[in-house]
Amino acid sequence: MARQVRTSPGAAYDLGYHVVWCPKYRRRVLEGRVKTRLEELIHAKAGEHGWEIIALEVMPDHVHLFVKPRPKDSPSYVANQFKGFTSHHLRAEFAHLRSQLPTLWSRSYFVASVGAVSAATVQRYIETQYERVPKSGGRGA
Repeated sequence: MARQVRTSPGAAYDLGYHVVWCPKYRRRVLEGRVKTRLEELIHAKAGEHGWEIIALEVMPDHVHLFVKPRPKDSPSYVANQFKGFTSHHLRAEFAHLRSQLPTLWSRSYFVASVGAVSAATVQRYIETQYERVPKSGGRGA
């Protein structure tokens, strides 16, 4: 995937999160109409915040999401926005989710930052900053 740098007042960024979360007790309830509605709700919430969904896969017992948020949106904020919004709507629309589970989602989630370069590349870039200082005595960028 090519790097897509976005800008906002005072920032240029290319930030992505891989977020995974599961229903309570890892119950297999994300199928059929529930799965379809969950996908719609995730896209709606992303649109509300201006986040770009790169990939979404809803499995019967967990959700994988690759989303590109803004720099001010922390990983926990992103995960909790999706979980809270979808839980509220799905439990209101599907009575069997209320009767089968005390809450729709487990309290935990997994999140990893996703970037266009590896951690090793960033570390090497930082560690070699002084090697790139221009001869004029300026600072390397």
